[in-house]
Amino acid sequence: MNTTFRPALLVIDMQYDFVHGSLAVEGGHSIIDTVNLLLALPFVAKIASKDYHPPNHISFAETHQKPVFSKIRLLHPDGGEESLEQVLWPVHCVADTPGSEFVEGLHSGALTSIVHKGTHPSIEMYSAFRDPWHLENTVLPSVLESHGVTDVFIVGIAGDYCVKSTALDAVDFGYKTWVVRDAVRSVSFEGTEWTDMQLKGVRIVDSEEVKRMIRDS
Repeated sequence: MNTTFRPALLVIDMQYDFVHGSLAVEGGHSIIDTVNLLLALPFVAKIASKDYHPPNHISFAETHQKPVFSKIRLLHPDGGEESLEQVLWPVHCVADTPGSEFVEGLHSGALTSIVHKGTHPSIEMYSAFRDPWHLENTVLPSVLESHGVTDVFIVGIAGDYCVKSTALDAVDFGYKTWVVRDAVRSVSFEGTEWTDMQLKGVRIVDSEEVKRMIRDS
């Protein structure tokens, strides 16, 4: 593999609760085989993210005693007037529970690193790179840097939340960014996430194109 093309595969949140559990994304199970085919390719790094929440996480409707899927405004942790809209989710992917484990059938043994996100009780984190306030990075940027990665290929769940946020941050961190459309499933059927990503410079590909790119490099 040449030094000007050093691709990494990012597998986003392929966990039980997002496929079969409390926050299951429709069709999530249908991409497992495609993700596994990509995991078998010779990427320089194969990294998975996991939502890994405490039981009282700020994104849980139960934490606020409000209806599931209602919305609130979250204020900046350091004060001030800046705020973000937060969807309140069912309890999901609580650390060290079955719901936080990789979904059955995923070839997780092929992974070289795992990134935990959403571990702080008062900060939501869709992106595998950093929190939405850009206060703190996960280990992902340093892992990618240590492998000399030039390109990131992103798969997983959910396309309109964690996949999209990770892809937009990957561009911000300077990586050539690809999202593998047939290895992603979204919560919404509107599909606006694809346009949003492309406008930021994300390239949309399918798994067959990725296989050719990796094998020809």
